[in-house]
Formats: sequence, C-alpha cells, structure tokens
Amino acid sequence: MRIYNTLLVLFFLNFSFIGYTQIKERNSTNLPQQEIYKDRITDEQGKPISQVRVSVRGKGIFTYTNYNGDFSIKAKIGDEIVLSKDGKLINSYYLDGSIDYQVEDLSEEVVKEKKLAKTKIRSRSLESEETNLDSASYYNKKNPNKSIDFVEKFLKSGKRKVKKQLDKSYRLLGDSYMKLKQYDLAVTNYQQALRKNEDSDLRIKLAKALALNKQYTLSNNTYQDLLKQSVSPSEEMQIKEGLGNNANNQNKVEKALTYFQEALGIADHNRLTSEISSLNLKIATLLNRKGSKEKANIYIQNSIQQLQTVPMQKRAAVQNKVAEVYQTNKDFDNEIEIRKQTLAELEEAEVESISIIEDDETKVEVTTSQLNLDIGRAYLDKNEFGKAIPYLEKSVSKASASNNLEIQKNAIQKLSELYKKVGNSKKALQNYQEYARLVEELYRQKETEIQAATTLNNELRAKQNRINSLEKDRELSESKYQLSVSEQDLTVANYKRQKLLIYGLLFGLVLFSFALFYMYRSNKQKKLANNLLALKSLRSQMNPHFIFNALNSVNSFIAQNDERTANRYLTDFSTLMRNVLNNSEQDFIPLKKEIELLKLYLQLEHSRFEDKFDFKINVDEKIHLNEFQIPPMLLQPYVENAVWHGLRYKKTKGNLLIDFKQKDNETIQIIISDDGIGRAKSKELKTQNQKKQQSKGMGNIKKRIKILNEMYNDKVDVFIEDLTDDKTGTKVVLILKKD
Repeated sequence: MRIYNTLLVLFFLNFSFIGYTQIKERNSTNLPQQEIYKDRITDEQGKPISQVRVSVRGKGIFTYTNYNGDFSIKAKIGDEIVLSKDGKLINSYYLDGSIDYQVEDLSEEVVKEKKLAKTKIRSRSLESEETNLDSASYYNKKNPNKSIDFVEKFLKSGKRKVKKQLDKSYRLLGDSYMKLKQYDLAVTNYQQALRKNEDSDLRIKLAKALALNKQYTLSNNTYQDLLKQSVSPSEEMQIKEGLGNNANNQNKVEKALTYFQEALGIADHNRLTSEISSLNLKIATLLNRKGSKEKANIYIQNSIQQLQTVPMQKRAAVQNKVAEVYQTNKDFDNEIEIRKQTLAELEEAEVESISIIEDDETKVEVTTSQLNLDIGRAYLDKNEFGKAIPYLEKSVSKASASNNLEIQKNAIQKLSELYKKVGNSKKALQNYQEYARLVEELYRQKETEIQAATTLNNELRAKQNRINSLEKDRELSESKYQLSVSEQDLTVANYKRQKLLIYGLLFGLVLFSFALFYMYRSNKQKKLANNLLALKSLRSQMNPHFIFNALNSVNSFIAQNDERTANRYLTDFSTLMRNVLNNSEQDFIPLKKEIELLKLYLQLEHSRFEDKFDFKINVDEKIHLNEFQIPPMLLQPYVENAVWHGLRYKKTKGNLLIDFKQKDNETIQIIISDDGIGRAKSKELKTQNQKKQQSKGMGNIKKRIKILNEMYNDKVDVFIEDLTDDKTGTKVVLILKKD
C-alpha cells in the first residue's frame, strides 16, 4: 500500500518555494500488528525532504526524516501524526488506513513560493492566461496581494476571456480582499463573479463579506435566499451559523442562539465533527452573556469532548476560545488547566505557534509566549504569585526570542504589578522601566505599521480601480469585436433577413388567419357555454319558485281541513313535479309534453280556485306537435301570473284561454288570455314582497328568452298587452319557431 501526503515545506536555502510532499509508505501492511508506521516525504519532483519533525501526539514519541526523506515511528491506526519544521507547525492528520493523506502547510515562514509545473524550470515565454490564474489561486492564501497582481496580469492580456475564467478571476479577487480585510472590495468582486453564476459556495462567501462589511440586512437576505435553494448539509450549517453570527453582532442574543442550535443540530446529524466543537462553544458564549452559566458549562464540556477527534489547529482554536470564556467567568482554575493543555501540546510538538483563522477572517497566532502570559496572568488574578512568576518570565523570554514586542510588553507589565503586590519595589521598578521602554518602541512600530497599512490600502484601491478599468476596456473590446463581426456578416444577414421576412410575413398571415378563426370559434364556444350555464342557473331558480307556489296551495287545503282534496292535490302535484324535474336539465322539450304539463298544472290550480276561474286549452289540429320544441316551464309562469294576479282578485268568476294556432309551416302562435282585473289593478294590490317575487320570476323568463334567442336565432318572441281598452284582462302572445 502506498500513501501520498501533501505538505508545504521550505526546500532550497537560497530561494524557497512550496513543495508538494508525497509520503510513500514502506511497510504499512503490518501496521496494526507491529504498530510501526514507515513513510517517506518528498517534494513535488520526488526529491526527499530531510529534517521534518514527525511526532505522535500524546505519546512523547518523535523522529526526524533522514537525508532520503524516510522516517519510522511507533504508531497505530487512530493516532494523530504531527508534522513541523523549524519550530513551526505544518499540520497534523490521523492515521485511518487511508491511501492518501492530503495536508496543507499553514506555516507562513515555510511558505514562500510554489513550483507551478512539474518541469524543473518553466520558461516565462510559455506563461499563459491559465498560468496566471493558477498562480493567483496559489498565492491567494499565502500572499493575497501577489494573487491580485496575477489576476490583474490575466485581465490585462489582450486575448478574449471565457466566462468560466472571468468568474474564477473575480472569485479570487474576492478571496484575496477578504484576507486583506478589504471587505467592501470583496463584496464588489463576489457580486461580479455572481452575475450569471448560481454557485451556492460563492453566495455564502458573499454573505460573509457583506456581514464583515456590516451590511447585515443584505447578508441575511443572501443567506435566506440560499435556504430556499437545494444546498448540501455542510452549506446549510454554514448558512445557519452565518445568520447566527449576524444576529450576535446585532446583539440579538435569542435569535443568534436559535440559529446556532439549528446549525449544531445539522452538524450533529451529519457528523460534521470539526464544526460541532466550535458551535457548542458559540452557544456557551451566548448563554454565558445571558447569565445562564450552568447551561453554558454543559455546552463547554460538549465542546471539549469533541476536541479529541479534531486536528491540532482546530483543537487549539477551540481551546483558546474556551479559555476566554473561563476567563470572563473568572473561573481561573479551568482557564489555567485548558491553557496548560494547549501549551503542553505545542511543546510536545516542538512548535512555538499555531495559526488560527477566526470567523471574521482574522488570523490569530496561538503562541507559547502568549499561553505562558495568560497562565501567569490567571495565577496573578488568583493571587498565587509564586506560581505566576515562572510563567510570566518564560513568556518574556520566548516573546523576546521571537521579537514579539506586544506579548513581551504585557508580560513585563504583569511582572511589575506582581512584584509591586509582593512588596519587591526594586524589581517592580525595573520591570516598569522596561515596560515603558517597550511601550515607546511598540508605539513606533505601530506607527510604522499604520503607515504601511495606509499605503497598502491606497495601493489596493488603485489596483481595484485599474481592474475596473480593465473590465470596462474588456467589455468595450468585446463590443467592438461583436460590431466588427456584425459588419462583416451584414450583407449576407440582410439578404437572409429579407428572405426570412417575406416567408415570415406569409407564415404570419396564415398564422394570423388561423388565430382569428380559432379566437372566433373559441369565443363562440365560450359564449355558448356561458349561455348554457346561465340557462341552467335560471331554470334552477324557476323550479324552487314553482314548487314554493304549489306548496302554498297544498298548505291552503290543509288549513281548510280538506284532507281528501289535499291528498288528491299532492298526488297530482307529485306527478307534475316528477315531469318538471325530468325536464329540468333540457333546453327544449316537445310542445306536446309542455301542453300536458300545462294541463296538469291548471287542474291543480283550478282545484284550489274552482270558484274563481274556468280554463280552456285549444290546440289547432293543423299543428304537428312533435315537430315543435319549446323551453320547459316557459308558458307556466305566464299562466301562473294570470291565475294569481289576474283572476284570483276578480269578484266574479273569470276565464283563462290558451290557444295554440298554426301561423305558417315554420311558426306557431300561443295566446294566453284572461279576463282578470288587469296588470294595472293587480300592481296596486300587491304587497312589496309580492312585487319582488313577481319581478324576479318574470325577470328570469325574460333572461331565458333573450339567451335562447341569441343561441337559436330568435326562436321565441313574446308580446304582453291589456286584453281590453279599459285595461282589464291580460293577453300574452308567444311566437315559437321550429329549429
């Protein structure tokens, strides 16, 4: 079995570059039995790298690679292998039986330059646009300023750019500006990269940049839009965590807690081990702010438990945060314990510092000098002066060796305070004088750093302005190129266009004709459907109206205790209703059937108003009843009006005559006449409720006739007039045509 392990290491003495390290196992098949792990470390070209320190965490075992890059160490599956060089941690990984271990060197001092091809020397004349982007990708993490230069070089080249390359270039610019804390510029370039790109990872980066630029609303909107899309569990966790960070930065503690707990749930469910610990710690920090220290401690312990399975960098970052929480709570014993644990791990690995990237993209160095200072300060806060002194002095020594004035100043200040408290004025004064000297020196150093930062900011702004100009020039060049191509093809295109235009007009004319025909037919069908629906609705309103009036008649017989007549009436009424309901779904029925229904209805009404009127139905023998169709229940409302509103109020017995006459072969005339009190007198006698009911019934008849005439070419005509000159009696004339 062969194992390949990527490391980034210092290789040459005169000039340095990033090596691509491969670890080839010599004898790993017997690893679980012998517990001997043998590998070889080489650079990208296969050249061995010597003096890389290899140790097994927690066992105190370490070795160095020899001149041939080989090493052999006692280790088994599950052990954490720590790699370092010259006191700087490269990285760590767990032995899990994998064929390949991909490890990235995080030590800045080791990283200087990368070989961009497998050939030993690359000619500058062969440098391509893709090479510029490769270089920008490499330097993006280690030297973002240089990465920006390579992107600028890529954009300057006169060759046309493909969309994929442009998206990559703006993404790299955004990443570089994030490293340089130029968050507004990062936002601009991420947005440029996202113009036509739906990449969820890039949108998460944009949301983070917006948050760091304090544009929390836009950041939240970007996160929420991402949640509506399909994202991976890891991305969903990042989104929830980002929303939590935004809420926390806006002092919305409860909202932040909710988001962090949701993110933790996703991390737990999907076993995202490296994130579980930090999320537990974030929740603990918020609970601590709320004063829920007991709950906070539970999450802190959960965070610490997860640390055993994560690499040293992540572990050191979380332990550092845990210690800060303990420090805030003035829990100095636990703070000292956790910092000592981190210090022991660094000393065991023989490294002086570990680089940590915080959520706000800030790079933090966890150093042995800072850890000694923090432990000494904690002992000082506990008033255990004897235990504090060695840690503070060790911090001064290590900070002085690494020329870290800030830590050296703080450690000496604490020593001065300590000696003052124990009454050693001489040492207190000596340390204070050294502290004052360091403050002045640090002030000068900071002043230089501020000037350098200002210069860098100005340079970055100038670079971004040049890049914006290059982008505008590129767009202009592409426009000119497109214009040139258009001009060259203009003659051919015009000819083709004219030809297509003629064919298009002909086709459009045909299509327009079809569309007009289709619209005409569709409108006709819609109108027919609407009319049918309206007819059905009107018929459904007529039936209850008729039933209500008939039931009133039955009620009248019952009120008079005329049981036999009521029974006979109900029998005839049920026969009539059965026929009416059978015909209710039809637009037309044979005239013969309508006459039969009309006779049955008049018999019912006559049985009730026997002393009020007599009726007669005359049918011309010439009429072929089966050849004529009539809408059901069309005549009944007019007959009902004659009985109820004309004849019923007459003092003497009246007459109702219904004549069916042949007008011509295609038309018959139906005359409904009564010698009742007339329309004018009837209107005077009506109550308000009766007026509404009659108006509604006759209104429905008018609507039915209007719709039927629209559908069947004026099939029915109706005329209503007074029977006599003195306005007594009423005459209704209906003209019915064949289909």
